[in-house]
Amino acid sequence: MVVIVAGVIAAIVASAYLVGNQLGTDTAQLRAASSAAPSAAPATGTPRKVAAAARPPAAPPPQLGVQPVSGPGRPPLPLEHGGPFGSRRTTGTPQVALTFDDGPDPAQTPQALALLRQYGVKATFCLVGINVKAFPGLVRQIARDGHTFCNHSWRHDIRLGARPKAAIRADLLRTNEAIRAAVPGARVSYYRQPGGAWTAPVVAVAREIGMTSLHWTVDPQDWRRPSAGSIASTVNSSTTSGAIILLHDAGGDRRSTIAALRSILPNLGRRFQLGALPPGIDPPRMHGHEWPLKVGQT
Repeated sequence: MVVIVAGVIAAIVASAYLVGNQLGTDTAQLRAASSAAPSAAPATGTPRKVAAAARPPAAPPPQLGVQPVSGPGRPPLPLEHGGPFGSRRTTGTPQVALTFDDGPDPAQTPQALALLRQYGVKATFCLVGINVKAFPGLVRQIARDGHTFCNHSWRHDIRLGARPKAAIRADLLRTNEAIRAAVPGARVSYYRQPGGAWTAPVVAVAREIGMTSLHWTVDPQDWRRPSAGSIASTVNSSTTSGAIILLHDAGGDRRSTIAALRSILPNLGRRFQLGALPPGIDPPRMHGHEWPLKVGQT
């Protein structure tokens, strides 16, 4: 009897040892598997939804210089509620932007470029297509000096915004192509409607092509040919942080504007950071410090 009881006890001990050994092996395998594979849903608590596992992986963030900001439907700056039909009236940062319309002009654009170079200021040039075609060397000089391009229609058509969308698109694309013929690979990320005669269709077409519609904050009306002192006084007294300033380097006699720059550039340079609008690689830095220059910026 004692022998039988001893045998039963021995069998029970052996079975317990085998079960414990197997459990230890299984636990080690589970730990190894969990370290090599993504974590599964917890055994307790609310289980994960099956649909979540079926979602595609998130796209990697765009790489600067590889994925440009500008392009069809992707202009570099958002619409602004304060501007006509969403056009931009400010830079979106504390930086102040000088813009020059109607060029290039063989007499006056080089003078404007020389003064900008002298004071170390970058600007945005809104170019008319027929002038681009006539003076491609000046377009290349604008690019070499590090300024930003803006489309100003093919022949300064004030009524362009009232035309059919197909006509607007053809006009804007023709002007962009002329700029890129002069400067291959140039980014044209802005459009300015001649006369400020904005309409919803012209803003929409510009955006579809990949251009921000560019209005202004300060307008000394230099196209009326006031004195240099009047132009400088208006700009110097009216400019505030984030302003976009409208000036002209072409479209008529702009000697007063060129002369006014000798006051405007040092005056504003002491009070603000002056710079070109971003041409389409990097968004503006909201703190207003230097806008980065990356590959592809012109």
